[in-house]
Amino acid sequence: MTDPTLQPLAQSSGGDFQPSVDGSGISVSFEFFPPKSEAMEQQLWHAVKTLAPIVPSFMSVTYGAGGSTRERTHAVVSRIQNEVGLPAAAHLTCVNATRDEIDVIADAYWQAGIRHIVALRGDPPGGIDGDYVPTPGGYAYANDLVAGLHAIHPFEISVAAYPECHPQAGSPDADLDALKRKIDAGARRAITQFFFDSTKYADFLERGERAGITVPIVPGILPLTNFSRAAEMAKSCGAHIPDAVRAQFDGLGDDAALKHAVATKVALAQCRDLYALGVRHFHFYTLNRAELVLNICRALGVGDQSHISKQDQYLG
Repeated sequence: MTDPTLQPLAQSSGGDFQPSVDGSGISVSFEFFPPKSEAMEQQLWHAVKTLAPIVPSFMSVTYGAGGSTRERTHAVVSRIQNEVGLPAAAHLTCVNATRDEIDVIADAYWQAGIRHIVALRGDPPGGIDGDYVPTPGGYAYANDLVAGLHAIHPFEISVAAYPECHPQAGSPDADLDALKRKIDAGARRAITQFFFDSTKYADFLERGERAGITVPIVPGILPLTNFSRAAEMAKSCGAHIPDAVRAQFDGLGDDAALKHAVATKVALAQCRDLYALGVRHFHFYTLNRAELVLNICRALGVGDQSHISKQDQYLG
């Protein structure tokens, strides 16, 4: 019997994003990080090349802590946009840069043809556990950065959202207020930190609606390619991993194929839950690896016409 979690999702409208080219009604985007070595660079471009036929709405590239990957981020974003021929989004943070410096960086993106910025406050130089202190002469917070970017050029701007509350927020209400300020400053959408409990995302959507947030809040999906590493990442950012998810990875040992199959099943089950909530766009944190994300996208009916005819079986 075919596992229903491996069947594709049904057709629907694309919401704020363009529908996928294959007509499935689902759209996706992918996040990458700049490489630190030649081997990592080869892995990155293999992932980009492998996922490009999916025709994502955009591919975003992260910005290292304190702007440490500034030049590498710019190079990757420009290459995706100009050589791969897909819309690229550059992450940009407030940390360790004055307003003038950030304005120069933003203008350079505009001149390079980049029209989409993911505007973030950024982590302190010491990491998420450090105390955040605004850079003197810089943009203090992400809402200030959003407003500043709009004053330079009419960028399309995405911002971050935290269904389980940012670790440094004083409270969930304070965190939601911070998101509202970013939206009011001109952000077009929010992309969430990864999460594994869809009920927390549903609750966050309801709270956002009550707060007057009307832009899309796109779910960030982290396929569990390496469960132990993902668990460490989740702990550092306060993302809860349900016991039912953890249990599926217990006892898998070193069987890479089995781990891959379980990770695919878990991610698709999450996407199915989110689809039932009305989600039609999924943002994948790829960790610069393509194969698992590619399989998930194909099962979603994105980038492969052969899956679309099975939609009714999936939803049944």
